[in-house]
Amino acid sequence: MSPDGAGPAATAGLVLRADAAGMTAPASLGWRSVRRLARRPAAVGGLLVVLLFAAVAVAAPWIAPHDPLQTDWSQIRKPATWAHPFGTDDLGRDVLSRIVWGTRISMQAGVFAVLIAMALGVPLGVVAGYHGGVLDQAIMRLTDAWLAFPFLILAIGLVTILGPSLTNATLAIGLGTTPTFLRLTRGLVLAANEEDYVHGARALGGGDVRVMARHIVPNILSPLMVQATVSIPMAIIFEAVLSFLGLGVQPPMPSWGTMLNTAQQFLEQAPWMAWWPGLAIFVLTLSFNLAGDGLRDALDPRDY
Repeated sequence: MSPDGAGPAATAGLVLRADAAGMTAPASLGWRSVRRLARRPAAVGGLLVVLLFAAVAVAAPWIAPHDPLQTDWSQIRKPATWAHPFGTDDLGRDVLSRIVWGTRISMQAGVFAVLIAMALGVPLGVVAGYHGGVLDQAIMRLTDAWLAFPFLILAIGLVTILGPSLTNATLAIGLGTTPTFLRLTRGLVLAANEEDYVHGARALGGGDVRVMARHIVPNILSPLMVQATVSIPMAIIFEAVLSFLGLGVQPPMPSWGTMLNTAQQFLEQAPWMAWWPGLAIFVLTLSFNLAGDGLRDALDPRDY
């Protein structure tokens, strides 16, 4: 057999062995990642707290002790009691019930904003990194121009144009987060383009769409998942900021940001109105960051 004939055969054998190994590798790596994550108490604790908040958000209609919008003029700014464990606000509404319903709004804003950012940024990043050339330069220059605007100013401008609401605030946060995922994805794809399995797939006649969808995207999902866990708490904070400024969730709907906005007027008379939404934002964002750090270490390929 001539050397020219040996090249494709060797390449085919390499790809076939890689595909065969890939049948069992994901399961093995998955269990190994779970074991590595379990050895990090802070990450496990953060993940459990995140899951607790998610459960509260889903079950808010059933676990909230009171209607979050119901006012009681006889209970205005009352401290904690058995009937109202977190006290009441300036309109006699139960603070605990508003915190519970605010969890649903914050989780919704954080998760959906990141999903929007990934839906826009990941495909553009894959195309830019895979094809390169003029297309890559055009996408990256537009991204640089987008990043030239401060994130909060950009979000405020978009919400001002679209109108204040949870949907528009989520959309603005998602659009503002898109460049982060676009640049990360492009860098990952540029690195993956130099791997042997990508060269082998191309040598066997794999089209661009097949190579990107089957060989590149699955191998860059881990860093993207880690970035998502880091971006969600930032989105939650920005939703609270927009609501605090009156550009997100509108009263009387319960949002941690609007609750803080109202509480600033009564910090001396009813400080608990600010304690609980501030503590909720702190605990949830810290838990997401701890879980993200643990997930990053557990999925780090350099440790396998």
